[in-house]
Amino acid sequence: MTTEQSTQKRERKPEWLKVRLNTNENFQELKKMMRNKTLHTVCEEARCPNIYECWANRTATFMILGDICTRACRFCAVKTGLPTELDWAEPDRVAEAVEQMGVKHAVVTSVARDDLADGGAAIFAETIKAIRSRSPLTSVEVLIPDFMGNWDALKVVMDAKPDILNHNIETVRRRSDRVRSKAKYDRSLELLRRAKEMQPDIPTKSSIMVGVGETFEEVIESMQDLNNHQVNIVTLGQYLQPTRKHLKIEKYYTPDEFKQWKEIGLDLGFSHVESGPLVRSSYHAHEQVKSAKAQDEQNMA
Repeated sequence: MTTEQSTQKRERKPEWLKVRLNTNENFQELKKMMRNKTLHTVCEEARCPNIYECWANRTATFMILGDICTRACRFCAVKTGLPTELDWAEPDRVAEAVEQMGVKHAVVTSVARDDLADGGAAIFAETIKAIRSRSPLTSVEVLIPDFMGNWDALKVVMDAKPDILNHNIETVRRRSDRVRSKAKYDRSLELLRRAKEMQPDIPTKSSIMVGVGETFEEVIESMQDLNNHQVNIVTLGQYLQPTRKHLKIEKYYTPDEFKQWKEIGLDLGFSHVESGPLVRSSYHAHEQVKSAKAQDEQNMA
């Protein structure tokens, strides 16, 4: 067997990672709406494997602050470079799309904007307010960058009172500097801790991506780190290499291994653990909220 043949064999996806395409009417309508409103979604930009399922169900994760990131994380398919100027009309366009889609739970994320003094925090806050104005019954989850440790910027977002504050540590401590660009493991944990201190009643959430060189036990250690920083919801999913230029997949974990992490996470005390090969931070986000709330109420009873 040649080296090339061996590599191709190693990279072949397991059966449980195969995704069924579903470009139905809802998918096509949502895609057209995004283009007409000049909006971006992380579903498209990050090449999420769940885009067909989510868009068919009229759910999407909006990506604000443009589509060019100032960082070049080795796992991410989002474009990197010098971003364009701020678009202050973007929050209203996102709110219009949320209203037209009739979503019950809106997820808003962004590229990293290290070129801005506040990292884009003001636009996050305006987007939360705009969605609430048009769709008062819609819950709003924000998935934010680390703002380079600018806690005043974090306060701007927390003062807008999203229903969930999400920030991903992405990987285990040992692999963090290799996998992420500029982001620091302990800074991410501090952000999650400070967010909870600023608004104790707002649930916090984080995500771990596996298959980038970590061990099974290191994932548990990272879950413990998140639990020690009072994170309520954790998601775990398999890393999938977007292109040959990105970080290589070191291991495909089985559904049973993801099930073990879920059981361990629940035993640690998380309100909700979403764990599976195709799980991404925003996958089934609305269901995560309901599940976490039900678990919290049960714990208080």
